Amino acid sequence: MDIVLDILDTFVFDQCYASLLPDPSFGNSTLDIMPAVNQHVNVYYPLQASDLAYASLWKRDNIVRQGVSFFLIALIFAWALYLIGSFLLYHTIFDKRMMQHPRFLPNQISQEIALGMSAIPVISLLTAPFFVAEIRGFSKLYDFSSESPFWGYTFLQYPFFILFTDSAIYWIHRGLHHPLVYRWCHKPHHKWIVPTPFASYAFHPLDGWAQSLPYHIFPLFFPLQKCAYLGLFVFVTLWTVLIHDAEYLSTSRIINGAACHTMHHLYFNFNYGQYITLWDRLGGTYRTPEVDEFKKKQMEEEKAVKAAKSIKKNN
Repeated sequence: MDIVLDILDTFVFDQCYASLLPDPSFGNSTLDIMPAVNQHVNVYYPLQASDLAYASLWKRDNIVRQGVSFFLIALIFAWALYLIGSFLLYHTIFDKRMMQHPRFLPNQISQEIALGMSAIPVISLLTAPFFVAEIRGFSKLYDFSSESPFWGYTFLQYPFFILFTDSAIYWIHRGLHHPLVYRWCHKPHHKWIVPTPFASYAFHPLDGWAQSLPYHIFPLFFPLQKCAYLGLFVFVTLWTVLIHDAEYLSTSRIINGAACHTMHHLYFNFNYGQYITLWDRLGGTYRTPEVDEFKKKQMEEEKAVKAAKSIKKNN
């Protein structure tokens, strides 16, 4: 995240903080501090700091400024990925006939969007301290592949990340179904029995944040290359949208995709995993994806219509 912060500091935040919290002493004796502003930040393509980098009471290394900046970054990125990803899936692969399902709620999509958009600010606020910890050196993030702990780790970090986060999310998600927690925290997400892509972030804020924790904890304990970290951030967000589209693009018994996750929404105590079905199988909570009666009826009607058209064409 230091790369993103350096870019936004240079082109956006320096101006904002200088305007909102100007330093009255700016312009008197800045030469002594200028060389230190961009040290240890964005080693890929260091940007030259403008004078505005020194014009605010909150300098770039101010911990409060970093926290506010990361909150805004997380908020805007999450809103953008949520809305863009959901809209794209909704207007492409989402089967809109599912909106006629008897368990699809009136005005469900507007309710999903309202809850998702209101949950993201709280999730972003609770996430910002992890980004601050990372930029202040409390993580094992590294810049270049040459700095990886051993040969091949550049490739192994991806499956290692998936296995770690999937294991943690399984137990967090299963814990959220405990009666003492479920009613006040996880129940709002299970309001969407037939989810759309817009249900992906329609959580209680603490629920959404709890399930995002493994992603942020991983680099605190395990090495992770910074570009991989950003790429995985996008992947995790889009995967969360994808598994809520209720479209059975894959009924894999290994990948915990939309088919598996739809079973979770329909039948509650199954398929807690995020990416793969390993822990559901080990924990006895795996349910094979199946087509419910509503969709089965639709498929039979489609088949009948195609058969009728075929007969008519041949005659």
